[in-house]
Amino acid sequence: MTIKTRLFVGFLSMAAIAVVISVVSLFSLASTTQAFGQYVHGIDARAQVAAELRAAVDRRAIAARNLVLVTTQADFDLETAAVKRAHEDVGIKLKQLNDMINSASDTSETARSLAAEMNRVEGLYGPVALNIVGLALNKHHDEAIREMDDHCRPLLAALVKATDDYASYTKKRQGEIVQNFEERYAMLRNAILGVSALAILASLVLAIRMVRSITQPITRAVEVARTVATGDLTSRIVVDRDDEAGELLKALRDMNDRLTETVGRVRSSSASVSTATNEIATGNSDLSRRTEAQAASLQETAASMEQLTSTVKQNADSAQHAKSLASNASEISQRGSHTVERVVTTMEAISSSSGKIAEITGIIEGISFQTNILALNAAVEAARAGEEGRGFAVVAGEVRSLAQRSAQAAKEIKELIARSVQEIQSGASLADDAGRTMADVNRAVARVSEIIAEIAAASEEQGRGIEQVNQAISQMDTVTQQNAALVEQASAASQSLRHQGRELDDTVSSFKLAVA
Repeated sequence: MTIKTRLFVGFLSMAAIAVVISVVSLFSLASTTQAFGQYVHGIDARAQVAAELRAAVDRRAIAARNLVLVTTQADFDLETAAVKRAHEDVGIKLKQLNDMINSASDTSETARSLAAEMNRVEGLYGPVALNIVGLALNKHHDEAIREMDDHCRPLLAALVKATDDYASYTKKRQGEIVQNFEERYAMLRNAILGVSALAILASLVLAIRMVRSITQPITRAVEVARTVATGDLTSRIVVDRDDEAGELLKALRDMNDRLTETVGRVRSSSASVSTATNEIATGNSDLSRRTEAQAASLQETAASMEQLTSTVKQNADSAQHAKSLASNASEISQRGSHTVERVVTTMEAISSSSGKIAEITGIIEGISFQTNILALNAAVEAARAGEEGRGFAVVAGEVRSLAQRSAQAAKEIKELIARSVQEIQSGASLADDAGRTMADVNRAVARVSEIIAEIAAASEEQGRGIEQVNQAISQMDTVTQQNAALVEQASAASQSLRHQGRELDDTVSSFKLAVA
């Protein structure tokens, strides 16, 4: 039975008990009212009429006696009128009493016999009283007194006795009826009190059972809810009812099961999140260290490129200087072909210039070698930089190619200078071959001028390549610094995520789950 049905039945039962009590009370009130009405309109009314009849009899007797005793005409007239009124009242009241006795259903035979006795005595006394009045009216006072003494007094005593007997019987009956009323009232009161007590007892029993049937499952539900509120999800909820309380316990059981499942999943997820955040934090730390190392490598590369730029610039300056020297050598050789006499002086100048050229070519060769090494280092750093260093690797390759070409050109210059020195030395002993030698020198100087021009062009191209490398390295350094900042942010975020994962794990760990 559901709680709604129980409450409905309980309130309906109490309403039925209230209706029963009300019906019993109304029945008792109606019965008492009816009995009291019968009493008031019955014997009490007859007793009142009988009392009024007795009073009229007394007034008539007194007036008749006074009528005999008075001496004045005024008193005589007054008493005569009083006798007539009293006699009429006696007749009226006696007739009224007879009518009430004959029409009443609660009149006993004793009351009827007593009333008949009053009628009989009144039938005898009335004519005597009127005869006395007639004698008094005719001034026969002595006869009136004699009639009063001989006949009136005994009949009056009999009438008084008859009325008193009826009044005594009526009073006795009134006492019996009142006693009956009291007994009936006590019985009805006890009945109502008994029914009310039974109703209260039944209501208490019904209320206690209803309260227990409602509060017990609710108490169990509250205990389960408090247990769940403390984080203990191991409670075993047994549903053994099919009412609203059973539905509540079933809902709590389903909630507990869902919470257990959810908390289990959250706990597993929080463990995974904690592991993942630890791995992310570790990876970010490694990435941060690698980014710092990369930034340091880029700084070293930038420093190397600055050195390479300085070297290339020096190489270009030397190439321009060599070019100027080659031009001077060409002019000298041309002048030597016209002035053989100045061959020795010119050869010395050429020897001196060749020595300087040898030094310059040595410098160029060293610069080419250093440029090749720097380009190789730049290529290695570009390989470390990965995708972002691809353009830098291409530039480094071009620089290395230029350095190799510069080295090849310097080698060729060195060979030419060595050959020129040999020719100059031979020219010193072979003056007659000076013309041919000078012609060879002119060609060699022309060749040197071309090579030096190529070296100058290569140096300029190498400078532009190195400038591009510097720009690429600057961009890589900027990107690396941005990456380092992002790595720092990611590291801070991973640390915050790790902290939140630990808090989530601690929060979920507060729940106590049943062992599967």
